[in-house]
Amino acid sequence: MDSPGRPSSTTTPPATATLRVISPPQACPPLPADPPQEAMPPVAVAPVAVAPPPVPPACAPPAAPAAQREQSNSTFAALRVRNFRLFIAGQLVSLCGTWMQTIALGWLVLSLGASGTALGLVTAAQFLPVLLFGPYGGVIADRSDRRRLLMITQTGSGLAALTLGILDLTGSARLWMVAATAMLIGLCNAVDNPTRQTFVQEMVGPEYLPNAITLNSVTMNAARIIGPALAGAIILGIGTAGCFLFNAASFGAVLIALRRMNTAELHARTPVHRAPGQLRAGLRYAWRTGTLRVPLVMMMVIGALSYEFQVVLPLVARETFDGDAATYSLMTAAMGSGAVVGGLAVARRRRVGVRPLGLIAAVFGGVLLLAAIAPTLPVELAALVLVGAGSVAFISTGNATVQLAADPAMRGRVMALWSVALLGSTPVGGPIAGWVAQSCGPRAGLALAAVAAFVGAGYALLSLRSRSSTDPAAPAAPSA
Repeated sequence: MDSPGRPSSTTTPPATATLRVISPPQACPPLPADPPQEAMPPVAVAPVAVAPPPVPPACAPPAAPAAQREQSNSTFAALRVRNFRLFIAGQLVSLCGTWMQTIALGWLVLSLGASGTALGLVTAAQFLPVLLFGPYGGVIADRSDRRRLLMITQTGSGLAALTLGILDLTGSARLWMVAATAMLIGLCNAVDNPTRQTFVQEMVGPEYLPNAITLNSVTMNAARIIGPALAGAIILGIGTAGCFLFNAASFGAVLIALRRMNTAELHARTPVHRAPGQLRAGLRYAWRTGTLRVPLVMMMVIGALSYEFQVVLPLVARETFDGDAATYSLMTAAMGSGAVVGGLAVARRRRVGVRPLGLIAAVFGGVLLLAAIAPTLPVELAALVLVGAGSVAFISTGNATVQLAADPAMRGRVMALWSVALLGSTPVGGPIAGWVAQSCGPRAGLALAAVAAFVGAGYALLSLRSRSSTDPAAPAAPSA
């Protein structure tokens, strides 16, 4: 057989005409051969030049658009990007360490003789910087090379974890030292959260962004199952200091992943130049843009009152079902399992926007209400599996909606507001949820969470009826 792309010749029985047939280009499939014909008697004819066959218009790129859409809709589509594979692997290790530190921090505070109120204050110290300085962290993310900035924030968090480990290991830890270190971690998170979230799009681009965000949420919830289990074993074996030291080492996995990335494969962006008024410009832009304002307000309400599970579930376990710490752990594992399974299911969906987000918020409220009225512990656990799936669906859909709607020059500041709504609202929503659960019963705390989700869904529905919110085009971002 002749090589593709080279002309091939055939000779007919003694005929004076020579036919030249040009093979199709290599990128196109070969043309079907002509059916065999009976030999004709020799006829003298003048030489005729036969034009090469036309190139079929169907010779397109190897993957048809439908196939490409099918690939981008697959559950693990974003993992085709090497940089994102490195990132997600480092994140899994680091998040396991983070959950181990979360468990150990509570035990360390209580072992220092602190009360439950003091434990709440230490927890608030970790999230308060996100509430106060989160928007400015977004400004820093927009101004900086995000990959290098992540290396700095991850190193800072690792050093803070190492400090806790050394203080605990040497027996010199005091409550004020633990609170100060927790606040340092919060300061790092105020910059790290918007930077890390916006860096995802630089790795995978807008095509794979919804899938990548969901896989990132699945990774977080998988670590939510693995980390506490490892923490329990390490605390029993060598004490809480081992968890802090493991977490400090786990940040090395993220640093190695960031270092090994191929920067040429990142989706290029131009950092925003430093200028006065950039923080105010970001706030005005987010408020004027309906496709940003609606998800952010929804997250502010739902994040403050529907995601306070660390406050409500311990009370549900102890008072509603007369359980203990093992019951609480079982509830947490049920939510984590639902989040992993639900996240993998949501990963195939690419629908984002205010309407899908409102529908998911309504479903989230429904399963929260089911958890609030569950009559027995098995029914409660089944409801919490659904709650976990609904929670990851709402967060990942809202995150993708906000990122895709934001102007690239404003994306860091917008995602900082998203982090403030999700994490920074804990110092406000936690005490409210705790007071309702303590005064009216733990089931009332879950009912409050359901009401907040329904309010968010209703706000989304009302916004869709407004002309300003139905315009999909976001206004141009102010020059910053």
